Amino acid sequence: MHRPTGLAARLLITALAVAAATAAWPLDLQGIWYPVFHEDQPERVPGPDAGDYLGLPINDAARMRADSWDPNILTVPEHQCKPHPANYGTRGVGQMRIWEDRDPVTLQLNKLNTQIQWQEQRRYLWLNGKEPPPDFAAHTWQGFSVARFEGDVLVVDTDRIKAGWIRRNGLALSDRTHMQERFIRHGDILTHVYMVEDPVYLTEPVVRTTNYQLVLNGIIDPYPCRYAIEIDRPRSVVPNRLPGTNKASDEYAQRFGIPIEAVRGGAATAMPEFLDTLRKPAAR
Repeated sequence: MHRPTGLAARLLITALAVAAATAAWPLDLQGIWYPVFHEDQPERVPGPDAGDYLGLPINDAARMRADSWDPNILTVPEHQCKPHPANYGTRGVGQMRIWEDRDPVTLQLNKLNTQIQWQEQRRYLWLNGKEPPPDFAAHTWQGFSVARFEGDVLVVDTDRIKAGWIRRNGLALSDRTHMQERFIRHGDILTHVYMVEDPVYLTEPVVRTTNYQLVLNGIIDPYPCRYAIEIDRPRSVVPNRLPGTNKASDEYAQRFGIPIEAVRGGAATAMPEFLDTLRKPAAR
């Protein structure tokens, strides 16, 4: 039996290593993906109603913070060009681009890069065992993400994210949030599933799904952002609502005929059994 030697042997070893490296990643996510808004469109595009906390497992701290939130805060220059944090970015508008970063010699997949068009949100999903930053490192909008493949599903764990939001009506997430995602591809459809845990504002994890469709020959335009003075107000004024002065929940509940106990949120409001508590006659 002829055994390859010298240069031939090295080429064979390199070829086998490259084949092994490329075969180890069964899912190709590269391309430009357009978000499909058939799911939760009112919340994701025009935005949720103020005071609508229905179905979310929030605690009293989250409820109080949301009640203190004023939408006019978004007109303050410091808030106008903020990107979505990683634990909300896929819920927003704008196409998402995914591309690989491989070792130039072995073709080992080091990381996946993602970019969402709105505010040019960029993330790195590390697959090569990269060490996380130290505990004292500053948190960022996109956090630190470690990825792995489970079969043909990409699983991503992310922490060290700046304080952000779970719903765009003042429901906050702290900087202690942990997020786990799953990217699942079926042909030209990409399903993104994420679970967010927050010991500060949530009593249970929040799980959501978002769908994308592959765009052939798509492009992502730049997103330059410059703040502008939209409302003339004294520099010391920060829009807010003092405790007990926000009537948004009452107005939302009355407009849609929903019991106030439901719109105030909490884990129980997501369960079918919650309806039974509303049907019980009031105690005399």
